[in-house]
Amino acid sequence: MTEDPRSALRALCERGLDWETDLSRVLMNGSAVRRAAVLVLFGVLDSEPAHCSGALPVSRDLDVLLLRRASTLGSHPGQIAFPGGRLDATDAGPIAAALREAVEETGLNPDGLEPLGTLPDLPLPASNHLVTPVPAWWTHPSEVAAVDHRETVDVFRIPVADLLDPVNRVATEHVVGDRTFRAPAFDVDGKLIWGFTAIVLSRMFEELSWSVPWDSEQIVVPEV
Repeated sequence: MTEDPRSALRALCERGLDWETDLSRVLMNGSAVRRAAVLVLFGVLDSEPAHCSGALPVSRDLDVLLLRRASTLGSHPGQIAFPGGRLDATDAGPIAAALREAVEETGLNPDGLEPLGTLPDLPLPASNHLVTPVPAWWTHPSEVAAVDHRETVDVFRIPVADLLDPVNRVATEHVVGDRTFRAPAFDVDGKLIWGFTAIVLSRMFEELSWSVPWDSEQIVVPEV
Protein backbone atom coordinates (compact mmCIF):
# COMPACT_ATOMS: atom_id res chain seq x y z
CA MET A 1 0.00 0.00 0.00
CA THR A 2 1.27 3.48 -0.85
CA GLU A 3 -1.34 5.26 1.27
CA ASP A 4 -2.80 4.31 4.62
CA PRO A 5 -6.48 3.28 4.46
CA ARG A 6 -7.70 6.13 6.65
CA SER A 7 -6.14 8.79 4.41
CA ALA A 8 -7.28 6.98 1.28
CA LEU A 9 -10.88 6.87 2.50
CA ARG A 10 -10.84 10.56 3.43
CA ALA A 11 -9.45 11.45 0.00
CA LEU A 12 -12.17 9.37 -1.65
CA CYS A 13 -14.84 11.34 0.23
CA GLU A 14 -13.25 14.60 -0.88
CA ARG A 15 -13.12 13.71 -4.59
CA GLY A 16 -16.29 11.61 -4.76
CA LEU A 17 -17.10 8.92 -7.30
CA ASP A 18 -19.56 7.80 -9.94
CA TRP A 19 -21.51 4.75 -8.80
CA GLU A 20 -21.79 3.59 -12.43
CA THR A 21 -25.16 2.00 -11.77
CA ASP A 22 -27.60 0.79 -14.41
CA LEU A 23 -31.28 1.46 -15.04
CA SER A 24 -32.29 -1.11 -12.43
CA ARG A 25 -31.36 1.39 -9.71
CA VAL A 26 -33.57 4.25 -10.88
CA LEU A 27 -36.14 5.35 -8.28
CA MET A 28 -39.58 4.84 -9.76
CA ASN A 29 -41.44 7.23 -7.45
CA GLY A 30 -39.34 10.36 -7.08
CA SER A 31 -42.06 12.33 -5.31
CA ALA A 32 -42.15 9.86 -2.41
CA VAL A 33 -38.42 9.23 -2.08
CA ARG A 34 -37.08 9.00 1.45
CA ARG A 35 -33.60 10.05 2.59
CA ALA A 36 -31.37 7.64 4.50
CA ALA A 37 -27.72 7.25 5.49
CA VAL A 38 -25.45 4.30 6.26
CA LEU A 39 -22.21 4.11 8.22
CA VAL A 40 -19.36 2.46 6.30
CA LEU A 41 -17.06 1.93 9.26
CA PHE A 42 -13.49 0.73 8.75
CA GLY A 43 -10.80 0.07 11.32
CA VAL A 44 -7.83 -2.09 12.25
CA LEU A 45 -9.65 -4.03 14.93
CA ASP A 46 -10.11 -7.73 14.36
CA SER A 47 -8.11 -10.08 16.55
CA GLU A 48 -8.39 -12.71 13.80
CA PRO A 49 -6.78 -11.61 10.52
CA ALA A 50 -8.09 -12.41 7.08
CA HIS A 51 -8.03 -16.01 5.88
CA CYS A 52 -7.24 -15.17 2.26
CA SER A 53 -4.11 -16.34 0.52
CA GLY A 54 -1.95 -14.33 -1.83
CA ALA A 55 -0.91 -10.70 -1.93
CA LEU A 56 -3.61 -8.03 -1.63
CA PRO A 57 -3.35 -4.22 -1.49
CA VAL A 58 -4.63 -3.93 2.12
CA SER A 59 -3.40 -5.23 5.45
CA ARG A 60 -5.01 -8.41 6.73
CA ASP A 61 -6.31 -6.77 9.90
CA LEU A 62 -8.37 -4.05 8.19
CA ASP A 63 -12.08 -4.59 8.87
CA VAL A 64 -15.47 -3.17 7.92
CA LEU A 65 -18.52 -3.33 10.21
CA LEU A 66 -21.65 -5.07 8.92
CA LEU A 67 -24.88 -6.47 10.34
CA ARG A 68 -27.56 -8.95 9.36
CA ARG A 69 -31.10 -7.64 9.26
CA ALA A 70 -33.91 -9.61 10.89
CA SER A 71 -35.77 -11.94 8.54
CA THR A 72 -39.10 -10.51 9.73
CA LEU A 73 -38.47 -6.98 8.46
CA GLY A 74 -40.65 -5.69 5.66
CA SER A 75 -37.74 -4.47 3.51
CA HIS A 76 -34.46 -6.27 2.77
CA PRO A 77 -35.21 -9.07 5.28
CA GLY A 78 -32.25 -11.20 6.33
CA GLN A 79 -29.78 -9.26 4.23
CA ILE A 80 -26.30 -8.23 5.33
CA ALA A 81 -26.06 -4.45 5.42
CA PHE A 82 -24.29 -1.44 6.83
CA PRO A 83 -25.65 0.11 10.03
CA GLY A 84 -27.95 2.98 9.10
CA GLY A 85 -31.45 4.11 8.42
CA ARG A 86 -33.80 6.91 7.58
CA LEU A 87 -33.01 10.54 8.34
CA ASP A 88 -35.14 12.00 11.13
CA ALA A 89 -36.26 15.62 11.29
CA THR A 90 -33.95 16.10 14.28
CA ASP A 91 -30.83 14.88 12.44
CA ALA A 92 -28.37 17.60 11.42
CA GLY A 93 -27.61 15.70 8.22
CA PRO A 94 -26.60 12.28 6.89
CA ILE A 95 -23.52 11.95 9.11
CA ALA A 96 -25.58 12.54 12.24
CA ALA A 97 -28.25 10.13 11.02
CA ALA A 98 -25.74 7.38 10.20
CA LEU A 99 -24.11 7.70 13.62
CA ARG A 100 -27.43 7.73 15.47
CA GLU A 101 -28.70 4.68 13.63
CA ALA A 102 -25.43 2.80 14.14
CA VAL A 103 -25.57 3.43 17.88
CA GLU A 104 -29.20 2.27 18.02
CA GLU A 105 -28.47 -0.90 16.02
CA THR A 106 -25.04 -1.97 17.29
CA GLY A 107 -24.44 -0.15 20.59
CA LEU A 108 -21.09 1.25 19.44
CA ASN A 109 -19.58 4.28 21.16
CA PRO A 110 -19.70 7.18 18.66
CA ASP A 111 -16.91 8.99 20.53
CA GLY A 112 -14.52 6.38 19.16
CA LEU A 113 -15.40 7.11 15.52
CA GLU A 114 -14.06 9.65 13.09
CA PRO A 115 -16.46 10.42 10.23
CA LEU A 116 -14.37 10.96 7.10
CA GLY A 117 -17.02 12.64 4.97
CA THR A 118 -19.79 11.45 2.69
CA LEU A 119 -20.07 9.81 -0.71
CA PRO A 120 -22.65 10.71 -3.37
CA ASP A 121 -26.20 9.53 -2.78
CA LEU A 122 -27.08 6.12 -4.19
CA PRO A 123 -30.68 5.08 -4.96
CA LEU A 124 -32.16 2.05 -3.22
CA PRO A 125 -35.19 1.30 -5.45
CA ALA A 126 -36.54 -1.69 -3.48
CA SER A 127 -37.58 0.62 -0.63
CA ASN A 128 -37.56 3.93 -2.56
CA HIS A 129 -34.73 5.48 -0.54
CA LEU A 130 -31.92 7.79 -1.56
CA VAL A 131 -29.01 6.74 0.63
CA THR A 132 -25.88 8.66 1.61
CA PRO A 133 -22.90 6.42 2.49
CA VAL A 134 -20.82 7.86 5.35
CA PRO A 135 -17.29 6.37 5.47
CA ALA A 136 -15.74 6.50 8.94
CA TRP A 137 -12.69 5.29 10.83
CA TRP A 138 -12.83 3.48 14.16
CA THR A 139 -10.22 5.29 16.29
CA HIS A 140 -11.11 3.65 19.62
CA PRO A 141 -12.91 0.31 19.37
CA SER A 142 -15.99 -0.42 21.44
CA GLU A 143 -18.13 -3.50 21.94
CA VAL A 144 -20.87 -4.07 19.35
CA ALA A 145 -23.85 -6.40 19.35
CA ALA A 146 -27.38 -6.60 17.98
CA VAL A 147 -29.33 -4.21 20.23
CA ASP A 148 -32.87 -4.92 19.02
CA HIS A 149 -33.34 -8.42 17.61
CA ARG A 150 -36.57 -7.34 15.97
CA GLU A 151 -34.39 -5.39 13.53
CA THR A 152 -30.87 -6.87 13.71
CA VAL A 153 -29.85 -10.45 14.47
CA ASP A 154 -26.07 -10.21 14.18
CA VAL A 155 -23.31 -7.58 14.12
CA PHE A 156 -19.83 -8.49 12.95
CA ARG A 157 -16.57 -7.18 11.51
CA ILE A 158 -15.32 -8.75 8.30
CA PRO A 159 -11.75 -8.47 6.99
CA VAL A 160 -11.52 -6.32 3.88
CA ALA A 161 -8.84 -8.64 2.50
CA ASP A 162 -11.36 -11.50 2.52
CA LEU A 163 -13.81 -9.34 0.58
CA LEU A 164 -11.11 -8.57 -1.98
CA ASP A 165 -9.99 -12.18 -2.36
CA PRO A 166 -11.05 -13.29 -5.88
CA VAL A 167 -12.30 -16.64 -4.56
CA ASN A 168 -14.91 -14.73 -2.53
CA ARG A 169 -16.07 -12.47 -5.38
CA VAL A 170 -19.30 -13.43 -7.15
CA ALA A 171 -22.16 -11.71 -8.96
CA THR A 172 -25.93 -11.70 -8.75
CA GLU A 173 -28.47 -11.31 -11.54
CA HIS A 174 -31.93 -9.84 -11.39
CA VAL A 175 -34.57 -9.16 -14.02
CA VAL A 176 -36.31 -5.82 -14.50
CA GLY A 177 -38.88 -5.94 -17.28
CA ASP A 178 -37.28 -7.78 -20.16
CA ARG A 179 -33.70 -7.01 -19.14
CA THR A 180 -31.29 -8.91 -16.91
CA PHE A 181 -28.89 -6.90 -14.78
CA ARG A 182 -25.76 -8.17 -13.08
CA ALA A 183 -24.28 -6.74 -9.87
CA PRO A 184 -21.20 -7.52 -7.75
CA ALA A 185 -21.46 -9.59 -4.58
CA PHE A 186 -19.22 -11.21 -1.97
CA ASP A 187 -19.50 -14.70 -0.50
CA VAL A 188 -17.27 -15.02 2.57
CA ASP A 189 -17.56 -18.02 4.91
CA GLY A 190 -21.23 -18.48 4.08
CA LYS A 191 -22.05 -14.77 4.40
CA LEU A 192 -23.48 -13.48 1.11
CA ILE A 193 -23.19 -9.71 0.75
CA TRP A 194 -25.15 -8.45 -2.23
CA GLY A 195 -27.40 -5.65 -3.44
CA PHE A 196 -26.83 -2.10 -2.24
CA THR A 197 -24.13 -3.04 0.29
CA ALA A 198 -22.06 -4.97 -2.25
CA ILE A 199 -22.38 -2.21 -4.85
CA VAL A 200 -21.07 0.38 -2.37
CA LEU A 201 -18.15 -1.78 -1.25
CA SER A 202 -17.22 -2.89 -4.76
CA ARG A 203 -17.16 0.64 -6.20
CA MET A 204 -15.26 1.98 -3.19
CA PHE A 205 -12.66 -0.76 -3.58
CA GLU A 206 -12.29 0.04 -7.28
CA GLU A 207 -11.86 3.77 -6.66
CA LEU A 208 -9.38 3.10 -3.85
CA SER A 209 -7.36 0.82 -6.19
CA TRP A 210 -7.85 -2.05 -3.76
CA SER A 211 -9.68 -4.38 -6.15
CA VAL A 212 -7.97 -7.27 -7.89
CA PRO A 213 -9.31 -9.14 -10.95
CA TRP A 214 -12.14 -11.60 -10.26
CA ASP A 215 -14.53 -13.79 -12.24
CA SER A 216 -17.79 -11.89 -12.74
CA GLU A 217 -19.27 -14.92 -14.51
CA GLN A 218 -19.61 -16.77 -11.18
CA ILE A 219 -23.30 -16.19 -10.47
CA VAL A 220 -25.10 -16.83 -7.19
CA VAL A 221 -28.81 -16.57 -6.42
CA PRO A 222 -29.61 -14.85 -3.10
CA GLU A 223 -32.32 -16.24 -0.86
CA VAL A 224 -35.07 -13.63 -0.71
